Amino acid sequence: MRLSRYFMPILKENPKEAEIVSHRLMLRSGMIRQQSQGIYSWLPLGKRVLDKVNGIIREEQNRAGAIELSMPTLQSAELWQESGRYDAYGKEMLRIRDRQDRPMLYGPTNEEMVTDIFRSYVKSYKSLPLNLYHIQLKFRDEIRPRFGTMRSREFMMKDAYSFDLTKDEAVHSYNKMFAAYLRTFDRLGLRAIPMRADTGPIGGNHSHEFIILADTGESEVFCHKSFLERAVPPVDVNFDDVAAMQAIFDEWTADYAATSEMHDEAAYAAMPEDAQISARGIEVGHIFYFGTKYSEPMGAKVQGPDGKEHLVHMGSYGIGPTRLVPAIIEASHDENGIVWPESVAPFDAVIINMKAGDGACDNACETLYTSLSKAGKDVLLDDTDDRAGTKFAMADLIGIPYQIIVGPRSVAAGEVEVKQRKTGARETMTIEAALNRFAG
Repeated sequence: MRLSRYFMPILKENPKEAEIVSHRLMLRSGMIRQQSQGIYSWLPLGKRVLDKVNGIIREEQNRAGAIELSMPTLQSAELWQESGRYDAYGKEMLRIRDRQDRPMLYGPTNEEMVTDIFRSYVKSYKSLPLNLYHIQLKFRDEIRPRFGTMRSREFMMKDAYSFDLTKDEAVHSYNKMFAAYLRTFDRLGLRAIPMRADTGPIGGNHSHEFIILADTGESEVFCHKSFLERAVPPVDVNFDDVAAMQAIFDEWTADYAATSEMHDEAAYAAMPEDAQISARGIEVGHIFYFGTKYSEPMGAKVQGPDGKEHLVHMGSYGIGPTRLVPAIIEASHDENGIVWPESVAPFDAVIINMKAGDGACDNACETLYTSLSKAGKDVLLDDTDDRAGTKFAMADLIGIPYQIIVGPRSVAAGEVEVKQRKTGARETMTIEAALNRFAG
């Protein structure tokens, strides 16, 4: 992508309405634009990051055996009336009527709809286990949307829903998603700590929020420091191995971790003082086993091996991609701007032409840009005639992992300078060496 032809509206001043770092940097770098309270457009730079986040989420959901589908954003009120949630959900639900005066709603979640899909087609235990997921825009009319896309009214969610014959089998499905979430957040450059969440009237120990530590977190959290160094499940982990999944769950829930709502001061105080962490946290995922809460009122049953009909046991598993992007920025930035992990950066590298219009610089930049693009790399070419300071400030602000700096002196020697955004380290190398490094 050539910067001279790209749409990236950089703001020179910090927006007054931005209360936290991620909101400020997303606005300044031209990632998002607020259209109304709590509702945002994702501009090209932000959309590239969001797509990469969604790509990693998809890969790990698929790896764990979940199957993607797409459900509509507008839902019939009848399904919610059937489950008993239509009147109970509250003012956060946007309720509307179509031209036939039928009650509809802009879906805040999809338990009812996915249960209806399941009961319409799945009749036998032989089709289980089943886990269906989608990534979709949703709407909840938050009374106080804030912090940009961290807490907005319209947002994107990955929802997965598992269906199993028995509770034990449902727990295995839960453990699979638990492991998949650990892998997902690690690939996004985040250290997410699973913390036991309130299961409400259902009870039990199978509800966890995944929290990243950040100074701007919404709630206070408490945990053992061991979570900061614990190894996540490897790429070749066997999600069908019941014992292996249970072992991962047991390992990651053995030490103390709780939000303020679930905090046990006595248990926390019992830990060695040097192992105690008290910090602010941002929720980036939530998984939940809820048994027959929806299958019972909606009649989602399958025939079991005994020939009798059984209510299926269900779980739901949520990740908010539009919340994850600012969470990554909160965890990875400096005084100059965003520092993207390579896995989700909008571009792999930015080529900075220090003297646009100079034949040697232009040719070297074209060689790098064409060769790296052909090698499948996402490259941004800064071919503008801005001053050097402006170019460097832009590159630092948008957080691309590597800057390939092409100037008259270096080109005359057949070289370029490569700067790593995260560390600031600079290295001079030949153009050929740069191509080999980034095209490999």
